[in-house]
Amino acid sequence: MTKVSRRNVLLGAAGISLVGIAGYGAARTFIPWHKATGTIFNVKGVAVRGTDVVSYFTQSKPVAGSDRYKVNWAGVDWHFSSMEHREMFNADPLAYAPQYGGYCAWAVAAKGLLYSIQPENWHIVDGKLYLNFNDQVHETWKSDIPGFIAEADRRWPELRDQMV
Repeated sequence: MTKVSRRNVLLGAAGISLVGIAGYGAARTFIPWHKATGTIFNVKGVAVRGTDVVSYFTQSKPVAGSDRYKVNWAGVDWHFSSMEHREMFNADPLAYAPQYGGYCAWAVAAKGLLYSIQPENWHIVDGKLYLNFNDQVHETWKSDIPGFIAEADRRWPELRDQMV
């Protein structure tokens, strides 16, 4: 017999309520929080869909990383486009890792939920990297970045703690 807990009921309800937006950005992967695989957004154990997170800061754009230059941090692999970027990340991972575990910053703020991201939907604010679900969500995010950051900062600890 399956044990029913308050957390499982809440997770299931969240998943059911999100079914209605399945067509939203249909070409994009949607991962509601009941399918989240850990405190860092990853696909098959690779953070940020294999994108070199240092490149956002050094090249002002997402650049594909390579498993040739990978490091395991926070339980997932992070790929980099060069040894230099890998070493920069190793020296200070928190300086480069995206906020909210790399989940969609807008969804954390506006919905209190975890959505997947697309690496090309990004923003750096005060030296911190924020990622978003798709182009439409990213445009909404840009309409009130300080407000969304404040709300996501408030919500993230509880969301993170529910995954541990």
